[in-house]
Amino acid sequence: MYFLTGWPRRLLCPLRSEEEPFYIQPSSQRFYFAVLSETQLSIWFSRPSVLIVSYIESAKAAAQFGFYQKAEWKPDDSMIAVATAKGYILLFDVLGGGDDKYLYEPVYPKGSPRVKVTPGYKEEQCAPALSLEMKKPVDLEAPITSLQSLQEDLLVCTADGYLHVLHWDGLGSNGRKAICLTTIPFSLDLQSARGGPSLDLEGVHIRCMEYCVTLDGFAVVLSDGRLGFITPLSNIITADQLQGVWAADVTDGTCVAVNNKYRLMAFGCASGSVLVYMIDTTTGSMQLSHKLELTPKHYPDTYNKTGPVKLICWSPDYSVAMVTWECGGLSLWSVFGAHLICTLGEDFAYRSDGTKKDPIKISSMSWGAEGYHLWVIPNKQERRKQEEQQEEKEGEEVEMVPPPQSSQQPGILQFHFIKSALTVNPCTSNQEQVLLHGEDRLYLTCGDPTQVHNTSDTHPHTHLHPHDSSPLHNPPNPESSLSQGLSTLLGHKHWHVVQIHSTYLESNWPIRFAAINTEGQCMAVAGRRGLAHYSLFTRKWKLFGNITQEQNMTVTGGLAWWKDFVVVACYNFIDQQEQLRLYQRSSNLDNAFASVTKLQSDTLLLNVFRDMVILFRADCSICLYSIERRNDSPNPSASVELLQEVSMSRYIPHPALVVSVTLTSVRTETGITLKAPQQACMAESIMLNLAGQLIMLHRDRSGPQVREKETPANNKKQLPFCPPVVLAQCVENVWTTCRSNRKKRHLLEALWLSCGEAGMKVWLPLFPRDHRKPHSFLSRRIMLPFHINIYPLAVLFEDALVLGATNETVLYDGLQGSSEPLEALFPFCTVERTSQIYLHHILRQLLVRNLGEQALMLAQSCASLPYFPHVMELMVHVVLEEEATSREPIPDPLLPTVAKFITEFPLFLQTIVHCARKTEYALWNYLFAAVGNPKDLFEGCLMARDLDTAASYLIILQNMEVPAVSRQHATLLFNTALEEGKWDLCRHMIRFLKAIGSGEMDTPPPTPTTQEPSSSGGFEFFRNRSISLSQSADSITTGKFNLQKTFSMPTGPSAKGRDVECAENMYIDLMLWRHARHLLEQVRLRDLGCFSAQLGFELIGWLCRERNRVARVDDFVLALKRLHKDFLWPFPVIPVGSLSSPLKNGRCRTVLSTRLLKSQSADSLLNSDMDTAPPQAAPSNHTWLDGIGERTKDMDTASSAHSNQHSPQTHDAFLSLLTNKVEEYSIGSATDLTETSSVVDGDWTMVDENSSTLSLSQAELEHISMELANKGPHKSQVQLRYLLHVFMEAGCLEWCVVIGLILRDANVIKQVISFLDSPEVPTETVQSVRNGLLAVDTWASTDCLGYKPFLNLIQPHLQQLMDSAAEQVQPEAFQPVSQISKLGGSEGLGGAALPRPEDSRGAAAPLGLALPSIEPAGGFPRPPSEDCPPEQTEEQGDEEGNYDCTLS
Repeated sequence: MYFLTGWPRRLLCPLRSEEEPFYIQPSSQRFYFAVLSETQLSIWFSRPSVLIVSYIESAKAAAQFGFYQKAEWKPDDSMIAVATAKGYILLFDVLGGGDDKYLYEPVYPKGSPRVKVTPGYKEEQCAPALSLEMKKPVDLEAPITSLQSLQEDLLVCTADGYLHVLHWDGLGSNGRKAICLTTIPFSLDLQSARGGPSLDLEGVHIRCMEYCVTLDGFAVVLSDGRLGFITPLSNIITADQLQGVWAADVTDGTCVAVNNKYRLMAFGCASGSVLVYMIDTTTGSMQLSHKLELTPKHYPDTYNKTGPVKLICWSPDYSVAMVTWECGGLSLWSVFGAHLICTLGEDFAYRSDGTKKDPIKISSMSWGAEGYHLWVIPNKQERRKQEEQQEEKEGEEVEMVPPPQSSQQPGILQFHFIKSALTVNPCTSNQEQVLLHGEDRLYLTCGDPTQVHNTSDTHPHTHLHPHDSSPLHNPPNPESSLSQGLSTLLGHKHWHVVQIHSTYLESNWPIRFAAINTEGQCMAVAGRRGLAHYSLFTRKWKLFGNITQEQNMTVTGGLAWWKDFVVVACYNFIDQQEQLRLYQRSSNLDNAFASVTKLQSDTLLLNVFRDMVILFRADCSICLYSIERRNDSPNPSASVELLQEVSMSRYIPHPALVVSVTLTSVRTETGITLKAPQQACMAESIMLNLAGQLIMLHRDRSGPQVREKETPANNKKQLPFCPPVVLAQCVENVWTTCRSNRKKRHLLEALWLSCGEAGMKVWLPLFPRDHRKPHSFLSRRIMLPFHINIYPLAVLFEDALVLGATNETVLYDGLQGSSEPLEALFPFCTVERTSQIYLHHILRQLLVRNLGEQALMLAQSCASLPYFPHVMELMVHVVLEEEATSREPIPDPLLPTVAKFITEFPLFLQTIVHCARKTEYALWNYLFAAVGNPKDLFEGCLMARDLDTAASYLIILQNMEVPAVSRQHATLLFNTALEEGKWDLCRHMIRFLKAIGSGEMDTPPPTPTTQEPSSSGGFEFFRNRSISLSQSADSITTGKFNLQKTFSMPTGPSAKGRDVECAENMYIDLMLWRHARHLLEQVRLRDLGCFSAQLGFELIGWLCRERNRVARVDDFVLALKRLHKDFLWPFPVIPVGSLSSPLKNGRCRTVLSTRLLKSQSADSLLNSDMDTAPPQAAPSNHTWLDGIGERTKDMDTASSAHSNQHSPQTHDAFLSLLTNKVEEYSIGSATDLTETSSVVDGDWTMVDENSSTLSLSQAELEHISMELANKGPHKSQVQLRYLLHVFMEAGCLEWCVVIGLILRDANVIKQVISFLDSPEVPTETVQSVRNGLLAVDTWASTDCLGYKPFLNLIQPHLQQLMDSAAEQVQPEAFQPVSQISKLGGSEGLGGAALPRPEDSRGAAAPLGLALPSIEPAGGFPRPPSEDCPPEQTEEQGDEEGNYDCTLS
């Protein structure tokens, strides 16, 4: 409602004086403030906040009258009465200084239009020069306790028990009456006044009194602490015409303040609380409405140490009350008790180092104009104490700069507030947006306009279009919902601050009304005169071009937006008449473009509903007008037509009591269930907030109903309204919407109320399900109360959110110098946007009332909201906390009902587990007793494949069950996670299972270190790995061994711990092996690769052991098809034209091959001796053509070094197609070079002649592009190459053949077939490869002809395999290769780990390191090599065997 902002400002009195001010009293309009010190009366102006005049009493007069004590203004600001200590009333005339006399003159730039102004204009904006003249004093002969101004009279209470009535003007003896308090009869209520118990008022006087206009009586605090209310029975105040009622059971009253708008009396008590009373209209007794008190929950250390209440001040609009206590501090409450601000806690009370500040003690305070400022005068002792402290500090230091004069001078503190636009202008559009206004700026919550609308109205010709191109009056399409929804209204925490135009502000301060349109893009403000409006589209203000027009009108009933018109209820000074005006936003702000309707009576409130305007007038009647847009004139205008008048004078005692008036589509009768959506949006009822009572008048449909079709549209008669019904009490704000949405009818047709300390209420419609006949006992609507933690300022209906604002504070320690100024006691205040979900409160209230079906309908309509899971969690959490921690047994617990309700939604399992994990362990038994056994819920998660939720349940099981149970469930989850490929979860489960084994289960396992999930889903075998891809036995050193076995190496501290951990690791390894076997059996190579890479599974070692078991291929064709599917690899196709390759000439082939060859990185050879060095990344931006010049020399040496050691017959294999491997990652490039260098050695010289003159024919290009089309995704290619590498290392030759086939790499097939001749290879393998290739050949001939060219290419090798009588390969032939494989082991990794954008492998087989690593791994006898004597080889083999044992 009201929010503190910034620091307080300090006003210093320019007059040097020993006296300090202690009392402040505002004039009726709050433009002037009378400030008293002991012998001085000063008048201050509000804007600018300056001293105008000061009257200083002479010493002689001061001795006669005594010091000044209190002051009161005459209602027309022409006189001031001052009460003095010796019982005198001094009256002062306040005289204006004539036409030209004002203290400050504004200086305008030359040619400014503001110089030619209307008469009387300057006095209003510049502090006028006033003078004070004292009249004859009146001696009342007793100390004065209270002053109260009353139209022509001044009421004075004295300590001798009298009430004096003085006339402001005729202050002779004739104009004075004295009424003795003892003659006023006091009773508990007016009915028993004639004979009931009466108070004995002997020796009692009135300590404090205030007049309430709307109650027509005086709220009084008597000197014995009793509270009372005195009513004059007639217009004239005489002794026999007064009647009093008193409040029972209160004897510690200290002060009183009345609220005229809500008919409340706030009495301060010595206990520190404020009792707010109302008068019961039937009996006339005083009834306690609510209390304003600090709660021990929020202010544990100060709530009962505040001392008695010193002062209470209602704001000018009566929506908030400021309270201060004898011990200091300020606190702000809304009218019905919602607590907004208190300076006794948090940053107000403590410095940043934790030391406590003394709260500021206040001797007097008053609100400024429109409530933008609070003027506060601190206690004298407060300032004296501070100054003494400063003097002491200054005395300690030798050369102290004299303190600035200001710190010694008395001052007035001005606190700045910003307030909600709803306080004075509660129109519908202000309720859908949060709009706050300070004295010179507006705060909006709307998001960026570009998010809401695509078009803007900055075009110069907008108004010429038949339908204005501004998006605001196109019919709203369902996508751009009018409730701006989550995207814009909740986009960020920042305010959109709009500075009000200074030209408008300086002559029309203060701003009295502000309104924002429904879309949140246009604002209008109205000050003392005229109005101005602003558009977020153009970022510009529009002011009246003609200042006379601006100054000749004042807005009386408020502002509202209708489409792009500002609707204004105003008073025209020229015609002296009330008018309803509509100004178009895009036209100039000028009366020539306004549509004006004359009104009969003063307007107090205005609101808009669809195309209707509703006015509440000073004669207590309500008028409905229809507005229609007219496009006939060149400027768009609107026509206004009176529809209906409803007199409310029978129900409304005083027009000022009506807080808001709203037209709504809310209905009560049976029609609610079946009404059509368009009917849902008709104006069905009027809501009046009458002093906090919400009154509803709905249409009377009991008469004969005329069908709409039968009546012509223009003379449709409006239905009358029924007598009013009271819906709720203590209502501060009301929200409804005229939008309709079939899916969210509950939320959109509800009525939302904010009720101060009682929280919020919603009047919810209840619908029968599926158009069934409603139950006769079920009411149509139900009022549900609920509490929220913020002060609500707007309700987002579809989004089930309440928006609000809250005060935040920022401490600045730099101000705590030796002389801490008074303002530095306060932190810097800011206002933050807040929002809150309310859905769980409503669902819970419905469930409490056994309306589960309605709750379900409501929840299902909101299930798509992003925070719906959070709503469910909150509901469970709140009920659980309440019931599980309750001291008494709960007869009818709600938790089982809530649990049953949540099972209706798919997020049931995760809601329960999230709630449990955020709740303390002690409450778990209660929770799971209601929702079910966690084991069953865990199994439910597994069934639903919701593994992350299952993992959360595992933590609960681990705390609630014995380790064996959690281990069993963890195993289940681990296996499922492996199956689903949830690698992160698998890693956590491995850690979890190890923790169970090593006895860490007394405490929950530590939170897993987050490892971001694989973004690519590919094999991330490069990350976090220390494994060489060529995992051959001879390369395993001890140091490396520990690194590689991170997952299952025992590292426990004690021997027993080691055994347990070994068993655990064994258990985990068994599960991993089982899963790997399962994947291989199902031919899921891609999953196997991911599994190995993500979990660090030692694939090569495992494959070596499984080489002759599960790592066999039974059906080559099926395996090939599965690989095509898994790796998204296209089946090869043959170009339609020919089946023979167009690359007939060897020239082209050789050059291509040479280029491809040259592009291979030769760096790997140079670095290959550094086994453990990190892999070298090739420069990533090389294309394969770049490599030609710079690398020729390296290549030459490399090729000449190795070419002669290769058998020459491999030359033929080079016929494989070159172009199918362009731009692929190189794996194991060192080996590739050695494999291919011999091939091209003879053709070296051809490159230079032909490289520049390479030209391909059309057919050749087509062929190359066809080959490119037959290739799969780049990533798949990398993965397949890696797998090929792994299978080669492990000696799984059948798989190598299958991968070689899919890659259509003849070298691989050739290499495998040459290995098959080796005597170590079992005959079954040879047989299997032979049969597999034959099966593939048969399949290709019938189903996939694309494979035929490749099969023809490898036909010679196939033939060689068929004639299995081929000669044995000499072992020596492999020695060079083995050396290279040893050297290139890490480089093989290098090629794989950091892919280089090199082009194709050419004909190179990337797997030259194959055979030597097969033999030791399998334990075959290995041919002795030059650098490794046989004994050593055997030892290595043994070591490898031991390694196998630890694994198995």
